[in-house]
Amino acid sequence: MHNFTRFLAVAAILATSASCGKVARTGRGSSFLVIDSLQGIRGAALIGAPSTTLTSDIITNVFAPAPCSATAPCPIVFGDTGQAVMHLVMKDAGSATPTEATPINDITLTRYRVVYTRADGRNTAGVDVPHPFDGAMTVTVSTTATLVPFSLVRVQAKQEPPLVLLLSPFSGIITEFAEVTFYGTDQAGNAVSVSGTIQINFGNFGDL
Repeated sequence: MHNFTRFLAVAAILATSASCGKVARTGRGSSFLVIDSLQGIRGAALIGAPSTTLTSDIITNVFAPAPCSATAPCPIVFGDTGQAVMHLVMKDAGSATPTEATPINDITLTRYRVVYTRADGRNTAGVDVPHPFDGAMTVTVSTTATLVPFSLVRVQAKQEPPLVLLLSPFSGIITEFAEVTFYGTDQAGNAVSVSGTIQINFGNFGDL
């Protein structure tokens, strides 16, 4: 009987630990973030249409304005920006009596992290893919769709391996995936995060 009682106590502890782990993964707040879209914007001047697949130019020869010209173009490295559209949803939104969101449920994003990978599994930073990086932001998301701009490919990434190697003749194109994770808290201080992925095709493409 004593052993059976100990067994029940251990089982209760394990069940509580598992429950706490799940809460830690999903967050303690009453709301969570949903990414409606994740797009990239080519950084070169005059090429700024958002796209779900980003074509990223390693270097661009700009022909205008002066002193840049067709005979003396200016080689410029542009960073690429990204934009996410997201909104919050209450965790009990699917219940019979869902809670109505209030301003305390709004989520303020304070930072993000971009990590690059390749489909072939070659993911050594600085060799196969650009180095991951963190960025800061302050954007508050509510139940209304909110636009969240951020830096997707930094200028320095195009000046380091492996991207700078694409300047060589016949170097081709590198296709990679960028996972972007946004971090923030609701107005009660509960931590919240959400991730999305976008494909990027790096190469030395046409000029302006």
